[in-house]
Formats: sequence, structure tokens, C-alpha cells
Amino acid sequence: MSTVDPKDLAAFAEQADAWFAENVVRDPGFMLPLTFMEVGTDPQFNFLRDWQNKVWEAGYLGAAWPKAYGGGGLPQAFQTAATRAMRKHHGPIMLNAIGLNWAGPLLLEMGTEAQKAAYLKGILSAEDIWCQGFSEPGHGSDLGSAQTRAVRNGDHYVVNGSKIWTTLGRYARYMILLARTDPSTERKYDGLSFFLMPMKAPGIETVPIRKLTGEHGFTQTFFTDARAPAEGLVGPEGGGWKVAMRTLEYERGARGGQAGGYVSVGANAFDVFDLAQRTKRGGRPVLEDPQVADEMVGFLMEIQALTLNGQRTQVPELIADRPQGIPLASKLMGTEMSRRLNDFAVRLTGVRGAYYVDEPEAADNGLWARNYLNAFSATIGGGTSQIQANIVGEHVLGLPKS
Repeated sequence: MSTVDPKDLAAFAEQADAWFAENVVRDPGFMLPLTFMEVGTDPQFNFLRDWQNKVWEAGYLGAAWPKAYGGGGLPQAFQTAATRAMRKHHGPIMLNAIGLNWAGPLLLEMGTEAQKAAYLKGILSAEDIWCQGFSEPGHGSDLGSAQTRAVRNGDHYVVNGSKIWTTLGRYARYMILLARTDPSTERKYDGLSFFLMPMKAPGIETVPIRKLTGEHGFTQTFFTDARAPAEGLVGPEGGGWKVAMRTLEYERGARGGQAGGYVSVGANAFDVFDLAQRTKRGGRPVLEDPQVADEMVGFLMEIQALTLNGQRTQVPELIADRPQGIPLASKLMGTEMSRRLNDFAVRLTGVRGAYYVDEPEAADNGLWARNYLNAFSATIGGGTSQIQANIVGEHVLGLPKS
């Protein structure tokens, strides 16, 4: 582990703060997405792609990834400082979420040298956008039942089937794909393989899916005799389940190594506190209502508990009894808290919360309704809350499979 010079880190943090203060665009002339799952138009996509590239070129994204693959080669503390400055100045989200947070860290850990050299720099620069091909229609969160087939044919695999909820699928250059290479195994998990799939290959079609938020951030992807290069296999053929589970650890935040930045912005408790002060009923701030104040304090306490839990994971003595308890539970706790907080915010705005974007009566131009609707996607992606609860029960508490 490299030693961090406090003076060097402080200087880097100061430079990052000044850079984001100068370069963050407040109003590009259209509505900026709150999450990478809400990118639905070409102007949004192009703006966010250019923004990510600009942040990377400035040295504030991928700072802790190896220099050989486009990173900065610095200790993680430097990237943490850059991300902190990005949040302070309310920078737009990083677009390439699946590449930066899931595919990239996975390749750094499990990829071949050729795969790292081929893919990692493009992930950081946003030249190569990535999507995820795990879920399938009819199977929900049961990834082990995947039926998309990949049949070996010389130096490639022939892929047939479909994947759903492939966020940014119509823009992506690559997909992390879980496909069945052997349908005859006794355990369904043993016949799956993990591929780095080119999305521009013949035989691939993406169909946009309109969401509750009104945009088409999701797609369904269809494969008809599409060719997946054999050198894009991560791990051995038939070993895809293990690779997919490692990927989900990155997706759920249970394992570090992500490139930095953030891929979604939503209401936090202090935003909602401000809303409760600004919103009036009977000429008085709703925060003066004892019931509202009680709920608000509860959310502030919950936020603080989640923050302290994150710090607790850095002290081995404090998690010796259940080392993976907090990391495995953090996705469940955080996303469910966000959903409830946004529901509370919408309720604070009363009937104005029923109006959506660009409607004159909407509270804060429909921001709270957008936050609320977007919050549901986070409770589903990476494993539903029900799946997460099972994981905590089985792997943390030692309960039997139900």
C-alpha cells in the first residue's frame, strides 16, 4: 500500500475544487438526467459523454486506476478527494456507469492483460460505453435461469436470445453478457459463461423501453446469430456464474475498485429539509408540523447511521463479528431509504407533487416526482430488495435458504 503525503493530497484536493468550480455547467439548455438510467435523448447522451471525457482528461476520474490502462496511478485517497469536489459543485453524473463501476473493476481483477489493454482506457474516456446483459424476460432476478444461448464455433460463439433492462443499450459499444454455453449441466449455474460482447455486431437489435419517468433509458436487446469473440470470454467457459457474482459485488458496492465519480444524483435528507422549510401550509412552513418534523429527524438520523456504517467498515475491529455484514446490506438499506425519503418529499409538496416536468403547477419543476420514480429503479437493479434481503439473511445471519 502506497503512502499518501498529506501535502500532496491537500494540493490535489484544492486543484480539483478549483477545477470543478470553474468547469461545471449549470444549464446546458435541456434537462440533465438524475441517473444514468434516465439518459433518453441524444443531446443528454452527447453532453454527458463529453463531460466524462473532460473530467478524465483533467485527471479527476480513474485517478486510482493503473497508468498503463489510462488511469492516474495514484492512491485511492486522491480519487476520493476528486469525487468529493465533484459533489460539492454539483457536477453532472458520469455517463459510463457500467463500465466505470462494474466492468472496469472486474477486468482489473479477473481480465487478461489483452482485455485490460483493449477496454479500460475507453471506459474512462467514455469512448466506449458499456451496458449489461444479465436479466431476461420471464426470469426477473433469477440469473441462474438465463436461456440466452452461446454456442462455440471456431474462434467465436454464436449467440441467440434476448436481454432486458439493458440501460444505455442503444448507445453502448460493449455489453457484459451472461449466456448459457451448456444446457445439460445438473446445476443450472454451471452451464453459464461470461462474455465481453460487441454491441455493433451483426444480429444485434436494441428496442427502447419507455419508463415511468417518460424517457427511454432502458432497452431490450435481441441476439440473432450474433458473434461473440472467444477472446472476450472472462474466466473459463462454464465459469460465468462466479464472474457474474463478482460483478454484482461491484454493482452493489460490496467491493471497491470503481473508477470514481458518481452515476446518479438524488434527493438527500438536507435537500428535503430545505423543502420542508420552503413549503407552506396555512401560511406556515410544514416543518413546524410535529409529525413532519419527527419524520424529518428520523431520516436525518438514518442518513447519519448509513454514513457511520460506511466509516465503520474501514475499522476491522468494529466489524470482526460479521466482516461482510455492512457491505452486503448497504445496497438494500441505501436504496430503500432513498425510496422512502423521496416519497416523503412528494408528500410534503401536497397536490403539486402530482404534477410532472414542465407543468406550471409542479413543485420545483417536477424534481421530487422524478426523484421518487427514479428511486424505484435502484431498488431493482443489481438485485431486487427482496433478493438483497435473502442475501443478508443467508450470508450474514446464516439463515437457511427459503
